[in-house]
Amino acid sequence: MSVSTSGTAATIAKASMTRGMVLLFAFCCGAIVANIYYAQPIISLIAPDIGMSNGSASFIVSLTQIGYALGLFFLVPLADLMENRRLMIATIVVTIFSLIAAGLARQPSVFLVVSALIGFSSVSVQMLIPLAAHLAPEESRGRVVGGIMGGLLLGILLARPLSSLVADHFGWRVVFISAAALMLVISMVIGMTMPKWQPAHRASYGQLLKSLGQLFCREPVLRQRALYQGLMFAAFSLFWTAVPMVLSREFGLSQSQIAIFSLVGAIGAIAAPISGRLADAGHTRRASQLAMILAAVSFLPAFINPFYGVIGLAVTGIALDFAVQMNMVLGQRAVYALGTANRGRLNALYMISIFIGGAFGSSVASSLYEHFSWLAIAAVGSALSLVTLIVFLVVSRRDAQNH
Repeated sequence: MSVSTSGTAATIAKASMTRGMVLLFAFCCGAIVANIYYAQPIISLIAPDIGMSNGSASFIVSLTQIGYALGLFFLVPLADLMENRRLMIATIVVTIFSLIAAGLARQPSVFLVVSALIGFSSVSVQMLIPLAAHLAPEESRGRVVGGIMGGLLLGILLARPLSSLVADHFGWRVVFISAAALMLVISMVIGMTMPKWQPAHRASYGQLLKSLGQLFCREPVLRQRALYQGLMFAAFSLFWTAVPMVLSREFGLSQSQIAIFSLVGAIGAIAAPISGRLADAGHTRRASQLAMILAAVSFLPAFINPFYGVIGLAVTGIALDFAVQMNMVLGQRAVYALGTANRGRLNALYMISIFIGGAFGSSVASSLYEHFSWLAIAAVGSALSLVTLIVFLVVSRRDAQNH
């Protein structure tokens, strides 16, 4: 079952992915996806204020990512059924109210529920990226998607230092209220500037959801790329959930100093446009292998230097971020090539797997660190990346033999 998009030809002819449009998409994606990560570096401030223990604090991050995965399953497929701009605005409105509720929450149960809602409604970013892929010509699709993913990844990476700085100077609640105000601006920008995309209606919502399982079973490339990125994102989320606790407890860094440290991760965002160009040039396999090797060795400073200072942590952060972002864009390019009519659902399935991995990584981070120290974080993160590389090499060898 597929959804025809022939009815949108007139819309496509009027819209094109100019440099300005790519920058606009990138900014909106970065601003929206940042909502998922604001809580990550400040859970040690949020937890005692709402009556939550340190051991369970990382569930704030996990529930946000689980909510995001649920939104990918239940909301993103609607991008293949409904007019995209209207759908995005409606979703962002839910995000606005959820962020306000988080900023006002006093009970752990309330905060956990709205955290899941923040993740659930922030999936509008995954409607913007397939829309850009629809509007971009085939020969430059990797470059366009890579450029927009660069903005999205900057949003992920800058959310942490921004959150830490604001929380240090104004309190953690201001982080969420300010984010709600930014989302109000983004909703207006989307309403005034984004082109419309109206798929032809040839399926019900129930059929769309049913088709998710059919697509996942039918497309081996989707399954493979989802597994690779899910495992690597688990390592990514594990590291970035645990590292603020390490910096605060073992090195005595303030929230502002943790914010400065988190900026090193933003260097990894340059991987997105680079990997997009590599994919357009046909180097997906080699670039993927390089990304997986880099992720696996990024944790080496923890084993070489037993004290593993701040510089060692920064090296891991830069290398891991670069590797994870590179592999994400390469996988996204490969998944988008599987079909235009199903692109919204293909993207949803790919991203669901990623954030399931992310939820796992963040959920075990605080307990691993509390019970086994930072070395356990490094060991698990490295193991996840090594498993990814091994599976990739086995699949690549099998595919080479079949051809």
